Amino acid sequence: MYFLGLGVVLLLLKWQEIGPVATWSWWWVMAPFALAVAWWSWADWSGYTKRKAMEKDDQRKFDRINRAREAMGQKPREAASRRR
Repeated sequence: MYFLGLGVVLLLLKWQEIGPVATWSWWWVMAPFALAVAWWSWADWSGYTKRKAMEKDDQRKFDRINRAREAMGQKPREAASRRR
């Protein structure tokens, strides 16, 4: 996402001819977009995206269980990473 944001900023600077970016080649200005595509391709191919989504779901489930335990007056469990 950082590459995409950087690409948009550089594109706007080049389009408005602001600062040193106005003299840069279009290849340098468009490079962050190519890097964003490469990053997203790698993240999907390697399973990084799915793993992060699963970690987020697991944390939400853990938090929900702890809230239920606290509502029943029981001591909440520690996070899985802290138990090791």
